[in-house]
Amino acid sequence: MATKKQIILPIAVISIGIGSFLAISALKKPPEEKEAVDNTPLVAVKQVKLEPMTFKVNSYGVVNAKYETELVSQVNGEIVFLSDTFVRGGFVKKGDILARIDSSDYDADLIDAEAKLASARATLVQEKAFGKVAEEEWKRIKDGVPTELSLRKPQLAQELAKLNSSEAGLKRAKRNVERTIIKAPYDALIESRNIGLGSYVSMGTKLGKVLSTHKAEIRLPLADKEIQYLVNKGKDADVTLVANLGGSKQEWAGKIVRSEGVIDSRSRMTYLVAEVIDPYGLQSDKSELRYGTYVTANISGTDAGDVVVMPRHLVINGQIAILDDDKKLRYKDVNVIRQSGAEVVISDGLTQNMEVIISALDYPVEGMKLALPEDKLLQQNSEGEESDTQLAMEEKE
Repeated sequence: MATKKQIILPIAVISIGIGSFLAISALKKPPEEKEAVDNTPLVAVKQVKLEPMTFKVNSYGVVNAKYETELVSQVNGEIVFLSDTFVRGGFVKKGDILARIDSSDYDADLIDAEAKLASARATLVQEKAFGKVAEEEWKRIKDGVPTELSLRKPQLAQELAKLNSSEAGLKRAKRNVERTIIKAPYDALIESRNIGLGSYVSMGTKLGKVLSTHKAEIRLPLADKEIQYLVNKGKDADVTLVANLGGSKQEWAGKIVRSEGVIDSRSRMTYLVAEVIDPYGLQSDKSELRYGTYVTANISGTDAGDVVVMPRHLVINGQIAILDDDKKLRYKDVNVIRQSGAEVVISDGLTQNMEVIISALDYPVEGMKLALPEDKLLQQNSEGEESDTQLAMEEKE
């Protein structure tokens, strides 16, 4: 049976514990009230600027001469003269003499042809006289009928044929003499020379190669979808060619002169041909556009009207997110008329100064309240001013 001490001691310990807890609780400060937290999502925006645009189509290519000519010997002989300008990189004018082939044999052939022609002419005159004599003799014979042979008509035709052959031989001899002189077919740049002084060449020997300096051409590949942005499929469109030469960016003006009219079977590209007049600046003071230069081309296209250019990732399912006047999220249907790299061109759906949201939202819901960083900053400044005013009033009291 429990004693009185065993009963009273636990009750006393519990009473002391409860009293201590109540005393400590009385000393504890009441919890401070937490300020309300604004969880409105912050977004960044970009104002819409509608501006007129003319489409440009980009391409690339290598500059080549419009005309390239392989100079080939048409006669046999030794090279007895070479022009100082007939060197790789030299510029020549149309008709300039580049080289001469020994013409001694061909001069002799020309003299021989002239002699044969003179002989043929004399023989023809003589045969005509014989024919007239024969005709007069047959007129004295009343009962006889003359034949063509008796009138010497076959002999006359034979001599006439010999004369024509002699004239053809003379033309051939003159042409061979002319062919011993190698001339520039047009204003040109010498790309290569394959002969030297004293070299022997035969008919068909390659003497060198020349490139026309009057016009340059650049083949520009275009995807089929890009042609829709060009007027008249690019015919007569202006082209700006750009290249880095000598460490600086340079530009040249050109024009599309034709389309090759077929789609390349390997690249599936359509080729337009741009033309540049006087690429080496020989007739003007513009910078030279050397053959073999790799250039990028900007081809002027159709007029797009007033449009806005936006990053491509902002357009989702044909819609773009905007911030309306009430600072709420709205989606606008837009008409994308062109996509170029990371950007799109929008013609309809956006108006001037409309605010397009360019930052990402975790859980976007149309109509949700949004805020701009400057709105938060103004709110914090306002709250800070109210706090300072309240503190000043407390200090006066």
